Amino acid sequence: MSTLYPNSAPNGPAAAGAAPLLSVRNLVKEFPIRSSGLIRKQVGVVQAVSDISFDISAGETLGLVGESGCGKSTTSRAVLHLQPATSGRVVFDGVDLATVGKGGLRRLRRDMQLVFQDPFASLDPRITVNEIIAEPLRIHGLYGDKSGGQKKVSDLMATVGLKPEHGNRYPHEFSGGQRQRIGIARALALRPKLLVLDEPVSALDVSIQAGVINLLEELQDELGLAYLFVAHDLSVVRHIADRVAVMYLGKIVEIGPRDELFDRPEHPYTQALISAIPIPDPRRERSRERILLQGDVPSPANPPSGCRFRTRCPKFLTLTAAEQQKCIHEEPALVGRGPGGMPTTQDAVHKAACHYAETLQVL
Repeated sequence: MSTLYPNSAPNGPAAAGAAPLLSVRNLVKEFPIRSSGLIRKQVGVVQAVSDISFDISAGETLGLVGESGCGKSTTSRAVLHLQPATSGRVVFDGVDLATVGKGGLRRLRRDMQLVFQDPFASLDPRITVNEIIAEPLRIHGLYGDKSGGQKKVSDLMATVGLKPEHGNRYPHEFSGGQRQRIGIARALALRPKLLVLDEPVSALDVSIQAGVINLLEELQDELGLAYLFVAHDLSVVRHIADRVAVMYLGKIVEIGPRDELFDRPEHPYTQALISAIPIPDPRRERSRERILLQGDVPSPANPPSGCRFRTRCPKFLTLTAAEQQKCIHEEPALVGRGPGGMPTTQDAVHKAACHYAETLQVL
């Protein structure tokens, strides 16, 4: 029984049919483009996140992956309402975030916390670790008296693998991995149900990443936490995620259970990403064929018509002229595939947004 969550029990992802803890529907986030000069007029918009939907159940980890600039971090901030969405719905624990005022949102934030990418920049260098971890407890009136509050801080430090007697030190006196553990302890202080992890190990040495990932898995097993795990390293995502969503230029192009998506990717972009993962076996690594993408990612201010990936898609070059016209003019829907690879309207756990999706084993 956890000392942080005295009424919780170890558990995994919620049973099938249970209502999701987090439900995101048709989320859009736009940023204005303004002209230069004294009077800065809006001349356009950048649609960083474009009509995406996904669910996360209690105790589940959804990995959100893609190249830099694809909209992953913007999605994570919109989910937490740190950057209000332009349109769409974010429902957390049955509550639509757009319908609650500041007071209601503040109460909800106790249950949904963010762990930042840079463990040094996210910690105030002027205060001690004890004060950093105690800060959310004080803000929400949960610190209590001095002895009780300090015990809570000490318990949090011990839970993330830090020595409570080091609480009087400052962030610069800790290593990168230890600083990220401090950030995790701060996020856990309010007993959240959901942690949004924005590339939590990308700033750490490879030798340190495994320890932080193992800690997150242990915390999830012990406390029943749900994770939205944002990353660009597919090897890390494969280790921790239950399901994976792949983003490209603001869109989710494929989503499905981890093993199925890695073993049988359907979207050409997913196939290219997975083909770049090194294989420990030197013989297989030398013999397998890599899928190389040509060109640069288009500007989100002026994305291609139809399929946004078509300008870099290796499959597009193999299509007939008529098939290419469909890619150019029709935006593919995120749908599952039935027998024979045909799109199906039935609920599917594995979906891809490609007119000509097909399974390809690349590992």
